[in-house]
Amino acid sequence: MENSEKTEIYTDGACSPNPGAGGYGLIIVQNSRRTELSGGFRNTTNNRMEMMAALVGLQMVAKDVDVDVVVYSDSRYLVNMVNGGYARKWRANGWRLANRQPALNSDLWGELLDLAHDRVTFEWVRGHNEHPENEQCDAMAVAARLESDLPPDFGYEQSRAAVVSEQLSLF
Repeated sequence: MENSEKTEIYTDGACSPNPGAGGYGLIIVQNSRRTELSGGFRNTTNNRMEMMAALVGLQMVAKDVDVDVVVYSDSRYLVNMVNGGYARKWRANGWRLANRQPALNSDLWGELLDLAHDRVTFEWVRGHNEHPENEQCDAMAVAARLESDLPPDFGYEQSRAAVVSEQLSLF
């Protein structure tokens, strides 16, 4: 199938302190149309916000399975875990790392992998290096984390509660 149509998703996440209030920003460029989105959570991590930006972007274009999608991120964690196949291996191993420890962020990884069809690629861009879309995504992510009344990141807060509960059961 020959199709020259391409969708670009630029992403960034921010969290300060880490963990703490976090935000994400993304820009979707599709058919010369540009869409900017951002959001935040009251207690989360930077890695989760980097992933959330990509996840929300992929959710927005999920119906376009016949279109090439490039996700640009300054997160080596995100790009390397997808491109290196690590996240898929974690899922195949019941969300366990090679050392049998639980994989972090499995809730987001599962959704991301479900949306990352064969025509989705992830490319790393150097952050804070005057890349216009990356700089805009960063500004949106920072602004989103500073909003008042941010919602909970249930995936993060529930996983933290499970770790505390597991640690308490050791005594």
